[in-house]
Amino acid sequence: MTASFNRRAGIALAGMTALALALTACGSSDDTGADDSDSGDTSAEGHGSISVQLSWIKNEEFAGEFFATEKGYYTEAGFDSVELIPGPSTGAAELISGTVDVALSDAVSIGSVVASEGAPLKIIGATYQKNPFTVLSLADGGNIATPEDLIGKKIGVQDSNTALFNALLAANDIDPSELEIVPVQYDPSPLINGEVDGFIAYVTNEAITVEADGHATTNLTFADNGLPFVAETFTVTDDAIANDREKLKDFLVAEIKGWTDAVNDPEEGARLAYEVYGADLDLVPENSIAGSIEQVESLVTSPDTEEHGLFAITEELQTATVESLAGAGITLETSDLFDLSLLDEVYEENPDLVAYAG
Repeated sequence: MTASFNRRAGIALAGMTALALALTACGSSDDTGADDSDSGDTSAEGHGSISVQLSWIKNEEFAGEFFATEKGYYTEAGFDSVELIPGPSTGAAELISGTVDVALSDAVSIGSVVASEGAPLKIIGATYQKNPFTVLSLADGGNIATPEDLIGKKIGVQDSNTALFNALLAANDIDPSELEIVPVQYDPSPLINGEVDGFIAYVTNEAITVEADGHATTNLTFADNGLPFVAETFTVTDDAIANDREKLKDFLVAEIKGWTDAVNDPEEGARLAYEVYGADLDLVPENSIAGSIEQVESLVTSPDTEEHGLFAITEELQTATVESLAGAGITLETSDLFDLSLLDEVYEENPDLVAYAG
């Protein structure tokens, strides 16, 4: 099984019990993974080092971080080293234990631990304006194009995504008894082999790899069918917001510059993944390029980012996200989950960064 198939299809809502144990243990996390430090002369700000927990393996999903390293944007922002730690991980336990400074996660994973454990975490921006979850089906098979098409079908759902899929059903007034949920892992072979009619996946990953293998596909995206929550969220602790505000703001500046490059040159972002940062992962160049382009066009950019800049989460999108979480049994106020004040200050102080399009 290649790395492209070993996809979490999201770790949203994954293992809340295990996460609670990890939070209790606190310092038990192990920072494994290569150090993608960009050493050099630091700026006068002198923030030193910063560690970033990635939600997944080092593929094109983190093209902006790769650009920020390659182009020296982190160094310009005052960091003498930046460690990009590969996942999969929600990053919550690492943040609480203090083993990382920033986690790239998603609103459901962070929201679940904030609601259930009272974790002092906040989302300060989001790379993905839309979450990439989808019910993937074969066009000549299940061909699931609308929520109603789920009825009477066999849907392959990973354990970690069961609650999220149930939230999709609830958002569309579909009773789980009206279809069959089949436990699967992250390899979409059961879909290709006809064992299931639909499969929970990422539009930027399995949907692309299955299509690349010669199968016409249909996608029922969660974001467009009742669950529009943000993903690849920049998450930090409340303490960091209070005591390391300038450090986090400078980090966001570097990230905006890196993702500006990724938006304007998605093929180079993919190359950095399969030739440099993920060179040992057996990534398929064509699939990485397709995924990089898809995420830029469908997930990273939107009318909101055109108006407010990359990573922006409008009040409307914050509300929509919290409402999506409520459908998954996670009850929060927007203020419990989001603090966009740092990003607002970044754009107020650097208005030129808003216009990211080349």
